[in-house]
Amino acid sequence: MEKIKPRTLSGFMELLPEEQQLFRRMIQTLEDTYSLYGFTPLDTPLIEASEILLAKGGGETEKQIYRFTKGDADLSLRFDLTVPLARYVAQHSAELAFPFRRFQVGKVYRGERAQRGRFREFYQADIDIIGDEKLDIMNEAEIPSVIYRAFTRLGLKRFRIRLNNRKVLNGFFELLGLSDRAADILRTIDKLEKIGADKVLELLRELGIDDAKGEEIIRFISTGGDTPAVLAALEAYRGRNETFDLGAEELATVVRYMEGFGVPSDFFTVDLTIARGLDYYTGTVYETVMTDHPEIGSICSGGRYDNLAEYYTDRKLPGVGISIGLTRLFFVLNDRKLLNPAYPVFPSDVLILPMTDAPACAVGLATYFRERGIRAQLYSEKKKFKAKVGYADKLRIPFVVFLGEDELSSGTVSLKDLRTGEQQAMSKELAASVIAGAVAALKQRSLIGADETISI
Repeated sequence: MEKIKPRTLSGFMELLPEEQQLFRRMIQTLEDTYSLYGFTPLDTPLIEASEILLAKGGGETEKQIYRFTKGDADLSLRFDLTVPLARYVAQHSAELAFPFRRFQVGKVYRGERAQRGRFREFYQADIDIIGDEKLDIMNEAEIPSVIYRAFTRLGLKRFRIRLNNRKVLNGFFELLGLSDRAADILRTIDKLEKIGADKVLELLRELGIDDAKGEEIIRFISTGGDTPAVLAALEAYRGRNETFDLGAEELATVVRYMEGFGVPSDFFTVDLTIARGLDYYTGTVYETVMTDHPEIGSICSGGRYDNLAEYYTDRKLPGVGISIGLTRLFFVLNDRKLLNPAYPVFPSDVLILPMTDAPACAVGLATYFRERGIRAQLYSEKKKFKAKVGYADKLRIPFVVFLGEDELSSGTVSLKDLRTGEQQAMSKELAASVIAGAVAALKQRSLIGADETISI
């Protein structure tokens, strides 16, 4: 029989065990952080009715969506976690308590051309706060705190949260008499960092905007300086447009509370170039970049929206949320060797090696360790001693326990630290204490960067 060559489809990430442990730890860190803020976990189906996912219309979404039929059903794989959230909240609004705070980490699918670092199947890690009719601005100030805490817990030391407010931009366009083209202008200026000011000006001309107004737009969004300087520059436009004034006030409010929420001032900045080209957003918008690697682009983005579920219910459900493209972030960090090589990725804390033909005591020891939260693996394969220890080394398991005739007769175990080579006979109680203490210390290491001097 001819063998089929095993292969992974283009655009799908598949990891080896050590990488998978790192990726899983990244997910756990994010989920633990989200839980600190009162977000509840949510898991929506991978497959939805196509009419649900395409309620907003076709366009690029319809081109990228994985769509198929099963019997009479027209089905699609979810392309993000936001649309399923909208359906969920509309469907269960009578049963939910508002504001509804949820996090979700899950796979999404997009049938676009696979590129290096761009995937067709990838994980997103989202949080959203959904209000009923209204949602206080304080929620928009708290979101950056979640971003800051999540990335610092992962080990990132040099990143910046850039924020703006869509009302500021929309109000400015109204001042220029361009409100009818605001959505197109937003999508255009959102490309500023990628294509530069000259190309943006050219695209604005194609929208029928003359050079004088185009240059004024670029000059306005390029307002430089630190956060207080940008907020001060906005004051010059106050009193001329109601939308602008409201956006400037919201932006100042968010900034005022961010430090109280635990975000140091050098980790965020007001940046008027942040537009988030989707017309979905209506208030505060966020993008997060790695300071030393701006070429990677945003590693976390999102913002405020006024009506999450408008295509499924008449109930107004405003919200604010962010999304991390987790698969791409992990790929980039791994590819650039920014993940900590010393981070503990071993599947077991200790490998138990029975050295006699009576393994009952080894079985009991494994159970004893596990009951105390120590991940213990019993190795019962009939291999040579060198192969057994080599197995532990390959998996980077830090400790091995030997149980031979001498240990059984003395009621002790021989504990070997494979990192140092030290071996000592001791009671099982002391062995459990030594293993637990060492593993707890190892798990304090940062996932990203090198320990002690993490800087990327």
